[in-house]
Amino acid sequence: MSINTIENMVNWIEDNITSNPTLAEMSDYVGYSPFYCSTKFRENIGITFKKYISKRRLSLAALDVKNTQERFLDIAVKYGFSSQEAFTRAFSSAYGCTPCKFRNQRIAINLYMKPDILPVPKDDSFTF
Repeated sequence: MSINTIENMVNWIEDNITSNPTLAEMSDYVGYSPFYCSTKFRENIGITFKKYISKRRLSLAALDVKNTQERFLDIAVKYGFSSQEAFTRAFSSAYGCTPCKFRNQRIAINLYMKPDILPVPKDDSFTF
């Protein structure tokens, strides 16, 4: 599987993050089996498809909490949480504060950003 295909997978996830993307849908999009996509995704990104979705949803939701005045319930639903309470639990567990505290006090948190997909060098030489 090429680096371009991995990049297409990540871009597809990002484009579909609010519509409950599935591994089967992504694999159909790139033209490989779900098992093969799952294996290659983890090898190249470092985490599973499901974990990537979870981390990115929570990070994007945190950006909405910080940058908008949307209700927490609306943000929770937008990013696939079953309720505002589930969103608050996940947010607190990941970031150590509630969404409300984060919005009001502008606490620094570490977001999981979309990875840059870089080609693997063909040999052991590097140019600086």
